[in-house]
Amino acid sequence: MIRQFELVERVKRYDPHADEDALNRGYVFAMRAHGAQTRANGDPYFSHPLEVAGILTHYRLDTASILTALLHDTVEDTNATLEDIKAMFGEEVARLVDGVTKLTRMELQSEHSRQAENFRKLVLAMSEDIRVLLVKLADRLHNMRTLRFLVDLDKRRRIASETMDIYAPLAERMGMQEMKNELEDLAFAELNPHPRDSIFARLSFLREHGGNLIPRIIEQLRETLRINGMDADIVGREKTPYSIWQKMQHNNLNFEQLCDIMAFRLIVPTQEDCYRALGIVHGAYPVIPGRFKDYVSTPKPNGYRSLHTGVFGPERQRIEVQIRTRQMHEVAEYGVAAHWHYKQGGVDHTNGRQYRWLRELLDILEHAGGPEEFLEHTKLEMFQDEVFCFTPKGDLINLPSGATPIDFAYAVHSEIGDKCVGAKINGRLMPLRTALQNGDQIEIITSKAQTPSPTWERFVVTGKARARIRRFIRSKEREQYLQLGRSILDRAFQEEGYDCSDKALEGVLKNFKQASVEDLRAQVGAGNFTARAVVEAVLPGVRKKRSFVEKVVPLGRSRPKKPVAKGQAIPIRGLIPGMALHFAGCCHPLPGDRIVGVVTTGKGVTIHTIDCETLEGFADTPERWIDVAWDADDGDAVHHVGRVQVTVLNEPGSLGSLTTVIARNDGNISNLKITNRTMQFFDILVDIEVRNVAHLIDIIAALRATPPITSADRARR
Repeated sequence: MIRQFELVERVKRYDPHADEDALNRGYVFAMRAHGAQTRANGDPYFSHPLEVAGILTHYRLDTASILTALLHDTVEDTNATLEDIKAMFGEEVARLVDGVTKLTRMELQSEHSRQAENFRKLVLAMSEDIRVLLVKLADRLHNMRTLRFLVDLDKRRRIASETMDIYAPLAERMGMQEMKNELEDLAFAELNPHPRDSIFARLSFLREHGGNLIPRIIEQLRETLRINGMDADIVGREKTPYSIWQKMQHNNLNFEQLCDIMAFRLIVPTQEDCYRALGIVHGAYPVIPGRFKDYVSTPKPNGYRSLHTGVFGPERQRIEVQIRTRQMHEVAEYGVAAHWHYKQGGVDHTNGRQYRWLRELLDILEHAGGPEEFLEHTKLEMFQDEVFCFTPKGDLINLPSGATPIDFAYAVHSEIGDKCVGAKINGRLMPLRTALQNGDQIEIITSKAQTPSPTWERFVVTGKARARIRRFIRSKEREQYLQLGRSILDRAFQEEGYDCSDKALEGVLKNFKQASVEDLRAQVGAGNFTARAVVEAVLPGVRKKRSFVEKVVPLGRSRPKKPVAKGQAIPIRGLIPGMALHFAGCCHPLPGDRIVGVVTTGKGVTIHTIDCETLEGFADTPERWIDVAWDADDGDAVHHVGRVQVTVLNEPGSLGSLTTVIARNDGNISNLKITNRTMQFFDILVDIEVRNVAHLIDIIAALRATPPITSADRARR
């Protein structure tokens, strides 16, 4: 264990003004508080907070952080209280200890929900003071170093998985690369021991047969720079087993294809020397294409700056070369902690909200539906490689690899994302699902009338974009379910000769375990409760009158002699397809068709044509049927998809004639599929956006009059 005077000396070495008396009191307080407690390996429990404090001295943290490390388990595991700590060490230390303690308590709760809630609390705590995260990272690092002593294998794997999913990415976001690498490798050893052992064996083989290869390469690189009039500090390292395995998996490479198993850092005096050294290295050794990255002009979000390149270096070895200044190296090694013991330009480094990535996490937290959804979104935000794109004004936007213009728009501003209708990439109008590349310039086109599309969620990759889209969908779905539920209940009560009043519904809220009348209506709209069940709860024993179910029956049964009276049907105007309302893919109903709605639990209403064969499957559940009708004022305003079955001659120009006829008749093809092909004919299913059934009939008539088309009919499948 670190002795008391050794800990004080470590802190005083980088911070001569540290409070020596407070450090001594903290050491003694924690040692006495933990007393005879022991860890799983038999060591005194006090060795754990002491090692955590030792880790933080490596990162040169301030006295308050070191004291927090010493005391972070006292409130949770001993008789000490926050009041005791506040009295002895002050408000600041007590607040930090409280932040770490709350997180530790959360770790003792149930599995996935616990992890999600824990992470939510961690983000909130570190947004107020980033030192909470730094202490927590050091705490996790020491726990991972001693993980092998735990007997419970499931608990070990859970801790390792949590480390890989949450804490290693957070260390990377903080710029603490060394800690990130160690956390990943320790978790890798627990989660995937066999691949790790295999990579270790390969590295050992290379070391045995290469002898002093790294020192020889360093000496040759140094000589190359010296010949060109430049001196640099050069260090070499092997890539960690987890980094090697991750790159092999991600890029589908074998071990021999990796060019950065060995990496060499050139530390030079100035930024200009970085580019000069890069020129010397590229001039002396063949460059590996696609390996150059300039993080000096475009730093990573965590402040990391360096030039990276891959070359066939000395002794024809594939190596990675990183070139940086001393200051850049400090930030690369220690991240935010590199500036901790002083303030640059009056900036308070304890305030987590100054970091853009943390502000984005807080924005995701605001819009996520719950802790588990928040955890899902933030994993998306932290795990992927990056691309660097620019606004038309030249501002740099960092995005995950695979990001789209929608992700870019939300990264610029949430309102711009919500109103996005199009995007120009390098001056060209491109689809919103286009994957962005490094260096792309993006111009977002917006409209005040636009709202987020539910389809965007299928291709966005950033947590921020997905959280905003899901929040809109949730709010809009509730509006739609509420509107639909109100119409369904009004219709059901009218059939019994009553009005559906709020007062009547309030009396049965407990029956359905709902908090408000609006909640009950929304649940009916979503199909979770039937209107009949609500009517019977409000009007016990009422005899059901002749309903729509008796008038509309599936195909193959007797048809109604009289149409449903006008005004009785529920209008579907204003309902957005894909939310509370769905158009069946089996019959593709269009305005002008007679239609019926089928309530699906949790999904609202699906609209079918009245002669759709699928309705046979719902014959035994008549309570799910509702009478719906198109709104006359809305019929031509929205385009619907009609499906046509076409047979064309197998000859040049047939497909061109088909598409031309549809376009001339103001139809837009949304999908086209060849279902059968012979020497003479093609059978094709064509989905066409039309205004109503009359519009589709006109297109079918025009197709039938076209010579290469032998038949055209409306498809019912």
